[in-house]
Amino acid sequence: MAMASVRSGLLRAALRGGSRPTAPPKRGFASSSHHDDAYETAKWEKITYLGAAICTVLAIYNLSKGHPHHEEPPAYPYLHIRNKEFPWGPDGLFETKEHH
Repeated sequence: MAMASVRSGLLRAALRGGSRPTAPPKRGFASSSHHDDAYETAKWEKITYLGAAICTVLAIYNLSKGHPHHEEPPAYPYLHIRNKEFPWGPDGLFETKEHH
């Protein structure tokens, strides 16, 4: 019932030629123009490419340097306790055996 009264009210307003509320006009700032936007876009594009190039060079430099290798830790007896055998064999699923 309430929906019918809302519809009839809208219908009457449309038939009377009621005006719809309009959005406020956009403000135009004097310092903002299409030329300035294109200049800023080009500037930040150049900065982005330069930053990507610098990061790439630094990554190549850091990855090309050697790094220290640490000694193997001692084999502690409590690290690989196996109370029963796994279904796939005596070793863990992702462990590798090194044959010397």
